[in-house]
Amino acid sequence: MQDTGYKSVFATSQDGLRLHARLYEGRGAGGAARLPVVCLPGLTRNASEFHQLALALLERGAADRIVAVDYRGRGLSDHDPDPSHYTPQVESTDLMIVLAELGITAAIFVGVSRGGLIAMGLGSVRPDLVRALVLDDIGPVVEREGLLRIKGYVGHFAPPPDLAAGAAALRRLFGRDFPRLTDAEWLDWAGTVWTEEDGKLRLAYDPALSATLDAVNETDPIPDLWPVWDKLAAIPAMVIRGGNSDLLSAATVDEMRRRHPGLVAIEVPDEGHTPFMHRPALADRIAAFMAEANAKAAAPAEAAAP
Repeated sequence: MQDTGYKSVFATSQDGLRLHARLYEGRGAGGAARLPVVCLPGLTRNASEFHQLALALLERGAADRIVAVDYRGRGLSDHDPDPSHYTPQVESTDLMIVLAELGITAAIFVGVSRGGLIAMGLGSVRPDLVRALVLDDIGPVVEREGLLRIKGYVGHFAPPPDLAAGAAALRRLFGRDFPRLTDAEWLDWAGTVWTEEDGKLRLAYDPALSATLDAVNETDPIPDLWPVWDKLAAIPAMVIRGGNSDLLSAATVDEMRRRHPGLVAIEVPDEGHTPFMHRPALADRIAAFMAEANAKAAAPAEAAAP
């Protein structure tokens, strides 16, 4: 049997869908030394996009348990017959069921794009659960330009004949934002977008997810989440912005830092939405941030000890 580095875990949603997550465990798994890490993907992405990051964090001793979640309609989780259920609110409820299945009551959350919005929302109401936040190219203001671009391709990818063709399609679409990706990295990316079924490739998400963007247009206001962000001021947080991002602006990051003086802000040059977090230098920064968050989480318990 091939060693994938993780095991699959499953839970059942309130409406009967099977939900999947990957569980990565290090040598210290089972102990209480470090908070678990919960990874939440973007709108159409899935647990597989965190594979290299999870291995990098385990290697650096940043965590003992890492959970990467497939929302409903993504990865190995069931598709929902009613696309109107593809909302952050429903996905948050599903997430809580998965965490209960794994016995996780406090964690460091890593949120990519939509996953960051979900993590921010949870942190604003459950600071006991969300002990620290790593946000990948997302913040309280989501730029219209980026949303319209995403709306243009979600659910509209024709199935490629193979992953090499899929990688070429991704390069044509995103090459301007990621000018330095290698052929191998484009191929790895394609492997998270498409999955093989009966000898053919299909999208690794329900194409009906495109309906969640129907309301995005050129004129209607896009709600901001500054009131949510303001509630997170006591939670250790890091934001990673792609230098070429059209979804998270530098001005938004500046305002996030003003309102959250402890915020760790990193900009990754020559990458767009969303930066790759597993690269060694960035993985080092994330691991160091998690070490500080673990130390802060442990301090009250140590102070209370006789």
